[in-house]
Amino acid sequence: MTLDARTRADGAWSRLVEGNRRFSEGEAEHPWQDRETRERLIEEQTPDAAVLSCSDSRVPPEIIFDQGLGDLFTIRTAGEVVDDAVLESLEYAVQHLHVCLIVVMGHQNCGAVAAAMKVIQGDENTEDEGFRSILMREVGASVRLAFDSDLDTAEDVERIHVAQTLEALVMDSAVIRNAVRAGEVSLVGARYRLDTGKVEVLSF
Repeated sequence: MTLDARTRADGAWSRLVEGNRRFSEGEAEHPWQDRETRERLIEEQTPDAAVLSCSDSRVPPEIIFDQGLGDLFTIRTAGEVVDDAVLESLEYAVQHLHVCLIVVMGHQNCGAVAAAMKVIQGDENTEDEGFRSILMREVGASVRLAFDSDLDTAEDVERIHVAQTLEALVMDSAVIRNAVRAGEVSLVGARYRLDTGKVEVLSF
């Protein structure tokens, strides 16, 4: 990674970490949410970071990281699952918005993880239509990987699923893979804790 790109990525992540500190300590500043910022962003956006997170109503990245308008390019799906729309959205962020950071953030008490664990443990009907959806296929693969490694808690699966999602982004997208190899983009794996409000860093 070039020095300038790494410095920019480090700075972007530091701002998110500091914002999360403010949020978790009840000192959120809610920056860049005024009329002037809104009007300044009418013609273009220049976010430094893209965040892929779960659709869970308790896990909004802009609030968790105490960011404002134009700061984050956010994509949210149940279980932060990657499909073509997600992949192409992230590729857009890399190619056209020139983000230097992609964050994949799971979270504590993820409903998608809990559901997939129940299905694979035999507590729910594996013939259910939901299990054959991309949600259950993708999250289920992370559950199986965790179980095969003798890791059987939801927390274990949530962390492994973030790692698997990051790997999928690199494997399935030449745009993201090439940007990472060229040092233009850094990847961060994270997990948000509902009980403390803090974001746990899994990889950087």
